[in-house]
Amino acid sequence: MEYRKIGNSDLKLSAITFGAWAAGGWMWGGTERKDAIHAIQASYNEGVTSIDTAPIYGQGDSEEIVAEAIQAISRDKVEIITKYGMRWDLAKGDFAMKSKNNMGQDIDIYKYAGKESIIKECEDSLRRLKTDYIDLYQIHWPDSTTPIQESMEAVAQLIKEGKVRYAGVCNYNAAQLQEADKYVNIISDQVPYSMVKRDIEKELIPYTIESGKSIIAYSPLERGLLTGKMQPGHKFEEGDHRANLYFYKDENLKRTAEFLDKLRPLASDKNATLSQLVLRWTIEQPGITIALAGARNAEQSVQNAKAINVKLSKEEIDFITTELNKLELIK
Repeated sequence: MEYRKIGNSDLKLSAITFGAWAAGGWMWGGTERKDAIHAIQASYNEGVTSIDTAPIYGQGDSEEIVAEAIQAISRDKVEIITKYGMRWDLAKGDFAMKSKNNMGQDIDIYKYAGKESIIKECEDSLRRLKTDYIDLYQIHWPDSTTPIQESMEAVAQLIKEGKVRYAGVCNYNAAQLQEADKYVNIISDQVPYSMVKRDIEKELIPYTIESGKSIIAYSPLERGLLTGKMQPGHKFEEGDHRANLYFYKDENLKRTAEFLDKLRPLASDKNATLSQLVLRWTIEQPGITIALAGARNAEQSVQNAKAINVKLSKEEIDFITTELNKLELIK
């Protein structure tokens, strides 16, 4: 495994970090708790020491699964990344969405990052994670109802108290990131980035490179689209959010499959899967420090971790990017 320094901190994360959204089941059509625990443990055995989770993932389930998975591992051997600012138990802030919890009950979710809420969320996360500190604490989404200053000063207080080591943000644009950095040292921005979602290359990546911040890329496999396993006519489990996304329209599945077919010979030469090739390409892109890779079972998590063993030359990266630039998806 490769370990990369985050921003200007001394925090190092595994270049492939375990993303525990799907492990929480919520919006993924459920999950098997035992399989999720084994996935995290198998990932750790391959050198993946960093785990990204959030309270909203399964409304606490994901954090509890992470705690159970790492209970036999010394705390200083893993890096726990979690978030704040999405409440399903408080109607305050920006309304985000209507959803259902893992028991099928209706819930309303709000983006809220007021000071008192952040303090409460941190305590709840520490309890669920069975730890006394969080390595990287990130606002999950911007909250237009709370000044960025208030949110960031709350995290600065948690750092001072030793409950949090470092502050990060998620889904912030360059201007928001710059504003947040005035009140606490922000070392990273976690944003969506994949072969088929590269809009951050225009403004955010140049800013993070210039300012010494790290990008943690989430959904680098575009939630399964880039694995090469999805073909037109794919049927999702009930409750799986992907069914309504334009990426998974039959025409886009067809076009993506045709693009991935062009990469198969290269993957075969590398003795790698398409997923591994895609993950390696992702962490080779300028400004991308970490790729989050989710898994619902041990086989998937081991495969993701082994992406680090794929070595790509500049010519091979350029070949992939050239073919990728020909791919157009229909929105």
